[in-house]
Amino acid sequence: MLKIRAVIAEDDFRVADIHEKFLKNFDEIEVVGKAVNAKKTLRILEQKSPDLLLLDVYMPDQLGTDLLPDIRKKFPNVDIIMITAATDKDQLEKALHYGVENYLIKPVEMKRFNQVIEEYLKKVHLMKSKQEIDQDFVDLILNKGSAISETNDGPALPKGVDEITLAKVIEVLKASDIGLSAEQVSGQIGASRTTARRYLEYLISVKKCKAEVVYGVVGRPERRYYKVQ
Repeated sequence: MLKIRAVIAEDDFRVADIHEKFLKNFDEIEVVGKAVNAKKTLRILEQKSPDLLLLDVYMPDQLGTDLLPDIRKKFPNVDIIMITAATDKDQLEKALHYGVENYLIKPVEMKRFNQVIEEYLKKVHLMKSKQEIDQDFVDLILNKGSAISETNDGPALPKGVDEITLAKVIEVLKASDIGLSAEQVSGQIGASRTTARRYLEYLISVKKCKAEVVYGVVGRPERRYYKVQ
């Protein structure tokens, strides 16, 4: 299973504990450290080499946004989500300039927090799923264009179908010209065959996928799934 190592940089320990509790809803994320000021943030980043940093702006010794140049220089691979009470546009512009993943304004409700983390995890999963990319993949990563609508348009997803796994199934189907069985899809997304079939049948129901019965060498029928272009 994918494991994301996270650090929380927040001077209010009560808020830090709340955000840590929120993160515990995600099996893929492990909080490996918490910092109450900028100096300790840099020290923990060096010691723990995390994948994700939740960074406050207003810390006692330095603004979080003023810390971004140092972070980007010393730890270029860490992803950053700003969580702050700062509402002035300058802080947002500076954060975006240094490539933060998202920007949340306090107080943050759990529903909104979870949505941002789910979007982040979806991006991480998708980036790890492909070596070669096309424009649809870029649009999906950047949440632009028609590709993202393949999972977000239309009615809410049914129970048992989540957006992250659905996007992975779509990418797997798009990469195959000869169709895939439910077992092959399950192997590529790291889920059971029953789970893969549930997602494939859902895609058929929304006309994003089609299925055909083919016969193998010994004549045994097999249901294969194809991405609808």
